[in-house]
Amino acid sequence: MTPEKVTGRTAAAGTTAHTGHQTSEEGYQRGLGSRQVQMIAIGGAIGVGLFMGAGANIAKAGPGIILMYALAGVIIFFIMRALGELLLYRPVSGSFAEYAREFLGPFFGFATGWTYWMMWVVTGMAELTAAAIYVNFWFPEIPQWVSALTFLVVLFGVNLISVKIFGEVEFWFSMIKVTAIIGMIVIGLGVLTLGFSDAGDTAAASNLWAHDGIFPNGIGSSLMTLQGVMFAYLAVELVGVTAGESEEPEKTLPKAINTLPWRIAIFYVGALTVILAVVEWTEFGPNVSPFVHAFEKIGIPLGAAIVNFVVLTAALSSCNSGMYSTGRMLRGLAVNSEAPKILGRLNSRSTPAAGITLSVALMGIGVILNYFVPEKAFGYVTSVATAAGIWTWAMILVSHILYRRAVTAGRLPASSFPAPGGSVCSWIALLFLVFVTFLVALDSEARISLYVGAAWAVVLGIGWAVRRSRVTARQHLVGGEKPLEYAGE
Repeated sequence: MTPEKVTGRTAAAGTTAHTGHQTSEEGYQRGLGSRQVQMIAIGGAIGVGLFMGAGANIAKAGPGIILMYALAGVIIFFIMRALGELLLYRPVSGSFAEYAREFLGPFFGFATGWTYWMMWVVTGMAELTAAAIYVNFWFPEIPQWVSALTFLVVLFGVNLISVKIFGEVEFWFSMIKVTAIIGMIVIGLGVLTLGFSDAGDTAAASNLWAHDGIFPNGIGSSLMTLQGVMFAYLAVELVGVTAGESEEPEKTLPKAINTLPWRIAIFYVGALTVILAVVEWTEFGPNVSPFVHAFEKIGIPLGAAIVNFVVLTAALSSCNSGMYSTGRMLRGLAVNSEAPKILGRLNSRSTPAAGITLSVALMGIGVILNYFVPEKAFGYVTSVATAAGIWTWAMILVSHILYRRAVTAGRLPASSFPAPGGSVCSWIALLFLVFVTFLVALDSEARISLYVGAAWAVVLGIGWAVRRSRVTARQHLVGGEKPLEYAGE
């Protein structure tokens, strides 16, 4: 199957509305402005993985965790530049699945779309429960399930109304997270330079190396945190899902991707450097938010309550993004006859209501499951989500490598946003993902994600076989001339 052949099919499939300034070829409203896309991109790089998950990583790696976040950040930038080149070649909603389908074949589009959908559904399960726990910080008398259900219903409504409302809500969620981290950095620098706060003389830049060095538990222990670090970066690729609904994708997407390095430098590397200078790394643990502990150490009034509010918005932001992306992925699968046709329908406001509804229903089941096994559910979910994210990123990289080959051979037009270094950086990033997968296999706790991944692969294989049998039966009924990859037309 050649790239040109599938491109023609994809262009035809799903073109339910006219092409214009306000409507994409896929029928979506182009309701996401530059301001919203930029903030979605920024917010996608700041989540619960940083606010909460960094505590466990610091306990394992010490100050060396800063280098791990920086290393992973470079790889994420390679992935996003690869995605950016593909997006400007052909900006479509549900981009990862579409590119996998175009360059690797129908099965890979099917597998990528369903895997990305699964990743966000299970992440949404954990985030809803986390949000309910954060509410209990202020209102312990409110049952956890009541808060989780309330957030689920409200965000469901936000996603059904319109993409513009989704973008606006996500904009303000992201603004809160960005403001909080910048405030933490400014306050931390003030503590280090001016000496005020309850931290006293214990706050010093020497904390970054004075307590058994940068790698107090060895480099190996630091490297083992990479799978947790990569989880923190999940959702940066969400920019790709917005491509079909951005007002000016050729302008907003490159700008959003090119600002990724400074976002990582400030919000991850910068924030953790300041925190670990203000507070000794030995004071952090798996159940301690670095930001909450740092605010308490400095002695800021209501510091814990402020950070709790920020972490709450981070959880709700992630869940909101999950609802948005799952609906688009399911619609892309339905358009290609890889999911029930009803999931491909848009409501009167041009949102994939059926796909969002199915995803929200499953997230609701997750609230119940998390209620019964709260002590292990979040860890299991994050490891499974990381495995799904690695698959998605790998599909982006492989698709980019094959796209570059097609451009070199003259089969496809060049993108207006080429990745630096061509496909070399994509190969480097791909090898890095293989290395992280190897580390996951060595971790007895995270290894469950590989078992789940194997089971998921079996489910996908069965689903694909069922689809093929149905398409074959349909072809026999109508004459059987149309090949499988055209079955969605």
